[in-house]
Amino acid sequence: MRHTITGKQPNSKMCLVCGMKNPLGLKAFFYETDAKELIAIFKTIEEHQSYPNRLHGGIAAAILDETIGRAILMHHEEEVWGVTVEFKTRFKKAIPLNDELRVIGRITKEGSRFFEGTGELLLSNGDIAVTAEGKYLKLPLDQIADFDREENEWRVISSDNDPSSIEI
Repeated sequence: MRHTITGKQPNSKMCLVCGMKNPLGLKAFFYETDAKELIAIFKTIEEHQSYPNRLHGGIAAAILDETIGRAILMHHEEEVWGVTVEFKTRFKKAIPLNDELRVIGRITKEGSRFFEGTGELLLSNGDIAVTAEGKYLKLPLDQIADFDREENEWRVISSDNDPSSIEI
């Protein structure tokens, strides 16, 4: 299925998932779609392994959690963040290293204080390797952490390689 890209979300400096200057991070980019789903694209490296040549399950859970939690940003004019309350994963296939992978996340239920979402981590051939579902508390960033946008280099990093659509 082809997803039309409508926006791109910011990256930071040192986040494990989206940090561009974290030498061991995933350096994931997050693309918003016309279906109000969020797609993360990232590449694994050897430092992300558990068993030889396999992605650590905790890192798979981290990228899924981040993608589902960030999906709420597309649903509000003001900046609203998700703080994980519950998170469940199901591992279906081994995830190889040194491969470009995709995660898709979406909001499935939203109330005044909480939201729920689901997501999938996809292998490069399109097979679903991991599924996840989570429940999150909605909070403004200043209630979550002392976060200086400039110091943490929180910004959208545009590139000529940004896709206009993504095939999932």
